Amino acid sequence: MFNLPENNIHLSAQANDKQQAIQLAANALEQAGYVESGYLQGMLERETQTSTFLGNGIAIPHGTLDTRSMVKNTGVQIFQFPQGIEWGEGNTAYVVIGIAARSDEHLALLRQLTHVLGDEDKAAKLATLQDVKQFRAILMGEEEFSVNAETLSLAVDTESLLTLIAINAGKLQQQSAVDNRFVSEVIANPALPLGNGLWITDAVAGNEKNALAFSRTKSAFTHNGKPINAVLTVAAVNDQINPTLARLLENDVQQVLLNGDAEQILAALNGVQTQAATADNTTESAPVAGSVIGTFTIRNEHGLHARPAAVLVNEVKKFNAKITVENLSRAGAPVSAKSLMKLVALGVTQGHRLRFIAEGEDARAALESIGKVITEGLGETVSAVPPQEADSIEVIEQHIQPNVQEQAQDVPTDSVEGVFVIKNEHGLHARPAAVLVNEVKKYSASVAVQNLDREGQLVSAKSLMKIVALGAVKGHRLRFVVSGEEAAKAIEGIKAVIEAGLGE
Repeated sequence: MFNLPENNIHLSAQANDKQQAIQLAANALEQAGYVESGYLQGMLERETQTSTFLGNGIAIPHGTLDTRSMVKNTGVQIFQFPQGIEWGEGNTAYVVIGIAARSDEHLALLRQLTHVLGDEDKAAKLATLQDVKQFRAILMGEEEFSVNAETLSLAVDTESLLTLIAINAGKLQQQSAVDNRFVSEVIANPALPLGNGLWITDAVAGNEKNALAFSRTKSAFTHNGKPINAVLTVAAVNDQINPTLARLLENDVQQVLLNGDAEQILAALNGVQTQAATADNTTESAPVAGSVIGTFTIRNEHGLHARPAAVLVNEVKKFNAKITVENLSRAGAPVSAKSLMKLVALGVTQGHRLRFIAEGEDARAALESIGKVITEGLGETVSAVPPQEADSIEVIEQHIQPNVQEQAQDVPTDSVEGVFVIKNEHGLHARPAAVLVNEVKKYSASVAVQNLDREGQLVSAKSLMKIVALGAVKGHRLRFVVSGEEAAKAIEGIKAVIEAGLGE
């Protein structure tokens, strides 16, 4: 990735015209040791040949081929002019990026600028933003990560795992997220199974920015005896992608990946939810006395994609009651009905049965209202064919004890423990984390893991989502607590794969 130190960014600069703005950039390049004296003339001459205005208020003045010999090191100096600089032909520049490049190294920066040039809101924010860290993050594409529709390929007519991987690599390259080194490595290395017919691939080299590509087959096939439904390919440059990695490995999200349409997949991967839902970490529990249970059939032709799901969430939020929902047709776990992301992740299609549990003074009113909006289609046209099972609402009159197996358990007294240091250069990103999980699953033992350097809690070591969420980087110490008949064998196996580099 193109390096951009924060001290190379100059906010709220002042200049009277384009020539003075270019002179500021040239002087800064010279003072930083990127160019020799005289580079300014090449930058001014370049402007006479062709305008360096790119669009959306961004200009990139740089030298000519004749002044390339004056470049000592490739680098940039960025000036923000909130008042705007007339750049000719009716264009106004608010962000001026002075470039010094010995070869075509600056093209990496231009690739990273693609997402800004195509987004008027981001470009407008750069024109006035007064936080250097945020400015740099937006410019470099390192702000809050999200998956976009351009990297999704659904219903691919193939029975080749390599074809799916190649499609993903191509999509990432089109997004300027990876270079040829990544493509070569990701095609050469074997994909890793995540379960449920989902596979994952990534590469250490050639990552330019955070991105994720997803391809799903038209019909499942097998590879070396294992089912293949879809492949995820990950490009990662920093921790901004970790929440998405954790999210895509949740069982509910995996079901959306396997069965949802593009809109549902994007909502699930990007954690689409409202502000209220962000703070709503409702935990699933059994119904208690006074709870109201409502079971309703979804009538919408295309199920609960983002639009009708949002209508449902907005209806739920009108009430004070605590409300959870589960998809009975997929046997999924209950989730908060006030979270749009969790609702979409249920993978609800037409005819699916949803079970709502509401607790609170207005629980009955809430479920009656929910049942009404579902019957009316959640803002969409619904099928005239009545559901096979009638909708129902009932009140729980007595307390139901929670399942003992669902209660938190203490660490067994006969457990075996081990503390191992992560040696991987890039920490536990998706591929090494998957190798670790696959090793853990070989043994008949209960395995929990804790990142001692982040003072985290013990979590299941058989969950790839939770392993990635540990945020383990090189040098971090992981504590494993293992119990069961193969505990000793498991701890030795875990030690061996970590010391061997987890496949890297």
